Amino acid sequence: MKKHSILAALFMVTAISFGQKKELKKAEKALASGDITEAMSQLDMAESMMSGADTNQQVQFYTLKGEVQSQKAGDDIDKLKMAADAFLKAKELSGDSDSRVEEGIQNLRVNLVNSAIKDQNTKNFDRAAKKLYTSYTISKKDTSDLYYAAGNALNNKDFDSALKYYEILNDLGYSGIKTELVATNKISGEVEVFNSEVERNLMLKSGEFIKPEARVTSSDRGEILRNMTLIYLEQGNEEKAKALMKVARSENPDDPSLVRAEADMAYKMGDMVNYKRLIKEVVALDPENPELYFNLGVSSAELKEFEEAMTYYEKALELDDTYNKARINIATLILKDETAIVDEMNNLGTSRADNQRYDVLKEQRNNVYHKALPYLETVVNAGTDKIEILRTLMNIYSQTGEDVKYKEMKAIVQQMEGGQ
Repeated sequence: MKKHSILAALFMVTAISFGQKKELKKAEKALASGDITEAMSQLDMAESMMSGADTNQQVQFYTLKGEVQSQKAGDDIDKLKMAADAFLKAKELSGDSDSRVEEGIQNLRVNLVNSAIKDQNTKNFDRAAKKLYTSYTISKKDTSDLYYAAGNALNNKDFDSALKYYEILNDLGYSGIKTELVATNKISGEVEVFNSEVERNLMLKSGEFIKPEARVTSSDRGEILRNMTLIYLEQGNEEKAKALMKVARSENPDDPSLVRAEADMAYKMGDMVNYKRLIKEVVALDPENPELYFNLGVSSAELKEFEEAMTYYEKALELDDTYNKARINIATLILKDETAIVDEMNNLGTSRADNQRYDVLKEQRNNVYHKALPYLETVVNAGTDKIEILRTLMNIYSQTGEDVKYKEMKAIVQQMEGGQ
């Protein structure tokens, strides 16, 4: 009786094995002919028998499943993840030795990254982050995918995911530094990056490019640590933010991106004294950057150091005449003097002396307006869409008696308000 049972079991195993091979063979054929639906159908039938399959058959099954899901997925993140899971299972079973599995993983990674770029371009940062993170999970040597996943999660304000990704990058010691093969375009004069030395050599031989060089990119570590500290602060974890920044600065005391990161942290914590000190350090390292002078102006204004703030804003404009944020803040500083004048005007009585004082104050107020006008008019002429600036300009025209300009600005403001 035992012999019959053993024999029956042997027949059963053979039958299952034959069935598995049959379905997998049909799935291979359907995939090769482009019939994804049929390939998936055959894999569904084979799946229930996989527990009894040998390792080679399981590798073949999960590889096929990854290939089919990858082709079927399009831009669907859930299906792309299913493909990734299948390839990871095949890789686990094959022990990293199967070239077909590796090829499938690299093809899927290309699909994931290209799809993520499309999502980025349409500002669908959530999907982009998930696709790039999935790409990293199937090919962990490509840590740049995780870096870009973190950036997209941050853009999506998904601070938990962004922090998770940044913490992995920090633990890995990721810097993003790489060597790029570059050459200069003879016609445009622009330096362009090439994917390989072979590609660059061909373009050099064509005579279209000159000056081949190896260029080392800057480190992303400062940005990663800055974003981590700002997320910690966003989550109310000030101590962790301070501890991380202390370690980062001790490791890289002269890294300008880390000085900037510490400055951003100080600003976020409302520590304007330290913020201003740190921004001055950054300015010393990058003295031609108008944004830094603008930021110094902001911190000085918040510390009520108004003359110093004006000097920094003017320096920002000196470096970049189109830096209209500085013009807006200069106008704001000028118009600050209006408050005290108007308060005094409102407290005057009706005596002759008060009337005379009123006229003096009115002239002072008009001088303030005329001093601010060129800055605001330049901003408006540059095409601002900030209705508060337009409304301020309209009110100034009203007070200074410039009726034509007042009516023009009022029409623009009303049109914008109607479109809101």
